[in-house]
Amino acid sequence: MDSLDDIGDTFDIGGDLPVNRLGFGAMRITGSGILGAPDDPAAAHRVLARARELGVDFVDTADAYGPGTSERLLAEADVPDDAVVATKGGLLRSPDGNWLRHGDPEYLRNAALCSLDRLGVDTIDLYQYHAPDPDVPIEESMAALADLKDRGLVRHVGVSNVSVEQLEQARDVVEIATVQNEYNVAERTHDDVLDVCEDEDIGFVPYFPLGGGSLDGTATVIDDVAAAHDATRQQVALAWLLARSPVILPIPGTSSVDHLESNVAAAAIDLTDDEMARLSV
Repeated sequence: MDSLDDIGDTFDIGGDLPVNRLGFGAMRITGSGILGAPDDPAAAHRVLARARELGVDFVDTADAYGPGTSERLLAEADVPDDAVVATKGGLLRSPDGNWLRHGDPEYLRNAALCSLDRLGVDTIDLYQYHAPDPDVPIEESMAALADLKDRGLVRHVGVSNVSVEQLEQARDVVEIATVQNEYNVAERTHDDVLDVCEDEDIGFVPYFPLGGGSLDGTATVIDDVAAAHDATRQQVALAWLLARSPVILPIPGTSSVDHLESNVAAAAIDLTDDEMARLSV
């Protein structure tokens, strides 16, 4: 199977961090419910090692995954030595697993310091504000990330779960290298945000790139295209994202080596203009 290095389709995050456009989302290497350690940490290490062998050099995580577990596993597997690592701050986990937004500037500064420690690095390649807090003006939250960048603790800054208006408010405070919003072949609510990213050469990192059950709504077309390429529905969904825009950086996540290899193989699928048109209706 070709590696991503062989395919050669890259994007420069922030203009100076070239990565292969198909990355890896490290949320699923944690325990059940994205809480605690995985049942088999060695299996998580094998997935991460295989990802690097296949040329995956962009890995996305967050302090809320575990919490802290995903970042520690990446450090144990020496991923920060081999890949661009993006992490996020601004969400807390309640005891029952709910996601709670917390954009207090001092909290974000401290969260970034904790991520630095867990990842075992002096500078975080890409630090993303996980989700705007309705109780804190986004400009105040972004000022904390700008301060981290000025101090050399963060190389580039990103945002997640934002509207066009929120993206522009963030850009008024600090240069934004990436946006991470939900987006896939069946969920295109944030087309307007993607348009801004294309215009400004901002990386667009779609989470839930495989869409989960939402792909069922477009199943007939996807399955027809998949059959034409001897591919799976999920591979077509990833191929569509890669063809949709040159600034898109999909980050499919998995705890399985087999699924990882299948995801990476999607980068070699060349969809025709007609197939893109049918999938994009």
